[in-house]
Amino acid sequence: MSSVLEKPHDVLPGRFAWLMGLYAENYHRLNRMFAPGSLAVGSYLSSLDDGLDVRLDVLERHRYTLDLHLTYCFVDGETGELAPSAQLRMYHDAHMAEVMHCHADRRLSRAIGPLRPARSIFQQRLRMSSFLNRWVEYLAEQGHSIGTLEPLTGASANASLLVPAPEIPRRATG
Repeated sequence: MSSVLEKPHDVLPGRFAWLMGLYAENYHRLNRMFAPGSLAVGSYLSSLDDGLDVRLDVLERHRYTLDLHLTYCFVDGETGELAPSAQLRMYHDAHMAEVMHCHADRRLSRAIGPLRPARSIFQQRLRMSSFLNRWVEYLAEQGHSIGTLEPLTGASANASLLVPAPEIPRRATG
């Protein structure tokens, strides 16, 4: 027992190992939920009765990678962008999913409080991967799956599916 306490670095993963673990977990969660590797390039919509439709765009497919865009069908009124949204790259050979970019609604940021700027690229990647991990877990718990995913074609893939984001109450201070 004392050898464990003397060498905690042998028991606990390092920061880089923790990030790589998140990448792997995100890959497997995405695969279980939407099986994006089996989808053709295009846009898909997962719709439940809760009004929180999720859009998955398969952007590019390469031999070892798959580029995706995951978002709710909400438009940030201040920026005009879909929010929250994440640009993802799945690495089939390494079984990892990396978040390339994340966008959160500014009203959501105001409601939960601003995050301090990341001190490093590593910290930023850790935050984005943690966000994706929690978000994908939440989506799966709500019932989103390959079974709820429908392809969007032609006119149905346009902006008419997008709705203004609902109002988010501000966090109480004091």
